[in-house]
Amino acid sequence: QVQLVESGGGLVQAGGSLRLSCAASGRTFSSYAMGWFRQAPGKEREFVAAISRSGGSTYYANSVKGRFTISRDNAKNTVYLQMNSLKSEDTAVYYCAARPSYSGVYYRVHEYHYWGQGTQVTVSS
Repeated sequence: QVQLVESGGGLVQAGGSLRLSCAASGRTFSSYAMGWFRQAPGKEREFVAAISRSGGSTYYANSVKGRFTISRDNAKNTVYLQMNSLKSEDTAVYYCAARPSYSGVYYRVHEYHYWGQGTQVTVSS
């Protein structure tokens, strides 16, 4: 089992940047594929970005492609989401998620086994 704790959220103006971090407990972080999702008020949780256990493969939602970058540091048990050129529509609670994996990336909510508590990102226009 793995526990996930997100940080780095906050209030930023449109066009600005934020970097989210997700720290994982446990000694097997490198065995997990990781993902970032977000949920705005009144909307369903949606996929943002995913990364394979090695970091060699990534996948993005079309809405964030070219603006967001997912990365991981397996030595630090941490996955990151660098968010640039933020828009008001990026406002949401952001969650990181993990699932055991041999390879590949995953973009469906039900494919992930473990979730963090979320961190709020608010983009003012």
